[in-house]
Amino acid sequence: GRSKILPLFPSCGGREGGEIYTVELYKKVRLACAEGMSKRAAAKHFNISRGTVEKMLAFSVPPGYRRDKPIRRPKLDGFTEFIDAWLEADKAVHRKQRHTAKRIWERLQAEHGFPGGYTIVKGYVRERERRTREMFVPLAHPPGHAQADFGEAVVVIGGVEQKAYFFVMDLPHSDAYFVRAYPAATAEAWIDGHVRAFAFFGGVPQSVLYDNDRCLVSKIQPDGTRVRATLFSGLQSHYLFRDRYGRPGKGNDKGAVEGMVGYARRNHMVPIPHFASWDAFNADLEGQCRARLTRILRGHKETIGERLQRDLAAMRSLPAAPFDACDQAGGRVSSQSLVRYDTNDYSVPVAYGHQDVWIRGYVDEVVIGCRGEVIARHPRCYDREDMIFDPVHYLPLIERKINALDQAAPLAEWHLPEEFQTLRRLMEARMLKMGRREYVQVLRLLETFGMDDLHAAVKKALKLGAVGFDAIKHLVLCEVEKRPPRLDLDVYPYLPRANVETTRVASYMALMSEAAE
Repeated sequence: GRSKILPLFPSCGGREGGEIYTVELYKKVRLACAEGMSKRAAAKHFNISRGTVEKMLAFSVPPGYRRDKPIRRPKLDGFTEFIDAWLEADKAVHRKQRHTAKRIWERLQAEHGFPGGYTIVKGYVRERERRTREMFVPLAHPPGHAQADFGEAVVVIGGVEQKAYFFVMDLPHSDAYFVRAYPAATAEAWIDGHVRAFAFFGGVPQSVLYDNDRCLVSKIQPDGTRVRATLFSGLQSHYLFRDRYGRPGKGNDKGAVEGMVGYARRNHMVPIPHFASWDAFNADLEGQCRARLTRILRGHKETIGERLQRDLAAMRSLPAAPFDACDQAGGRVSSQSLVRYDTNDYSVPVAYGHQDVWIRGYVDEVVIGCRGEVIARHPRCYDREDMIFDPVHYLPLIERKINALDQAAPLAEWHLPEEFQTLRRLMEARMLKMGRREYVQVLRLLETFGMDDLHAAVKKALKLGAVGFDAIKHLVLCEVEKRPPRLDLDVYPYLPRANVETTRVASYMALMSEAAE
C-alpha cells in the first residue's frame, strides 16, 4: 500500500503533492518492477503516480527536492532595482545601520506603493545575499610565519573595572600563541607585545601579517605601499622580519589570529578577570599560553609544543639584546618643573628647571633624562591633561620658600606615615619657623634614602626624644648600616637635655630630719 512514513531525515525523501517517500518505498517499487510488474500496475499497487514510479526507477535512493526553474516573484517586478540600490549603498555605512529585510519592505510600501507581503521581500534579500557572499580559498600555513592583532575585553585591575587591550601573536602552522594585556593599544604596546612574544616563542618569525593599524602604518600610498611608523621600523630593523598586510577592512585576511583573539577572550577573560595589578594579570595569561602548548588539537596527532619546533626551525634566532620598546621624544622643563608628554605633565627635580630633556615612554612608565643622566621616573598615565608629581622633586624649592609648604600641590596627596606629622608638630613647637624648615630637611633625606629606612629612623627618634634633623640623619645612617646609634648631646644641640647631679648624703639627712619633725 501507499507509504506515509516520514523519514528521520527529510532530505532523504522524494516529494509528490506534499507526500514524502522513504528509501524503503523506493526499494519496494524498484524490486517489483525488476520482477516484471508494469509501471501502471506498480502505480496502482503502491498508490502513487506513474511519474513517481518513473522517478523511483531512475534513482536508487530519493534524490531530494530539485528545482529546475528559478523562483519567480512577479509582485517584485519593478521593485528589485530599489532593493539593489539600497543594499549597495549599505556597503558604505556602519553595519549596525544597514537595511534589514523588514525595513526594506516598509520603505517599499511607504515610498513606492509596494503591494506584496514581507515574505517575498525577505526571500529576495536572503537569496541576493547568498549570491553576493564572498568565497575564500583554503590556505596552507608554512612554518615560521606569524599573525598579530589586538582585542578588547573588560577586566578588574586593583579593584577598578576598566577596558583591557590584549595583544595576540599567533603562529598558524603550530597554533601556538602569545597573549599580553595593556591599558591602551598604543604604539609602545604593539612594540612591547612583539618583544615579549618573540622571547616567549624563542625566535623571530620570517614574516608577520597585520591589519593596517595606525600605530604601525602611518599612511597607505595610492599604489598600495605602506609608510611605516618610525617606532615600528626600528623594531623591524632590530629583529629583521618582513611585514605583510591584509586589505583595509578585511579582517578575514588574517583569520588565524582573528580566531585566536576570540579564543583568548572566551577562555582567558570569562568570567571577568580580577587581579591586583597588570603584571599579575599578564603573568597568569603567559602561564595559560604555556599550558596550552601541551594540548593536542582536533585533526592533529602532535601537541602544539611539538609542532612549534617546526616553526622554530624556520624562524630567525633572537638578537643578543631585546629591542627597547619605548617612544622617544624631547621636551623642555617648565617653570613649575613639569615636562609634557602625551597630553600629561610629569615632574622632574627643580634643579633642572627650564632645561631641555629627553623622554622615553614605555607602556608602564615614563623615563625623563637630561644629557646622559636619568632624572625622573614615573608610572605611565593614560588619562588626559593630568599632572603626575613626585613630591621629593619639589622639596629643595619648598625649603627655600617655606611658606608654600601647606599649599604645595605636589605635597597635597602625599600620604606620609602619621609619625611624620608628629615629628613636624614637635619641631614647630620647639623651633617655630626654623622647625618647619628643618622638617623639610628631614623629608629631603628621601633624595638619598628609602622611605622604609627614614620611617624607621623617625619612629626611633620620637621614641628617644631626639627631635632634630641631625639626630634623624644619624639614626637613618645607622638603620642603613645596621649599627647601633651613638647620639652625642654636645654634637646635637637640639636634643632635650637631662641634668643628673651626684647624690649627696646631706640631702638624705635633711629629708630624714624633716620627717622626724
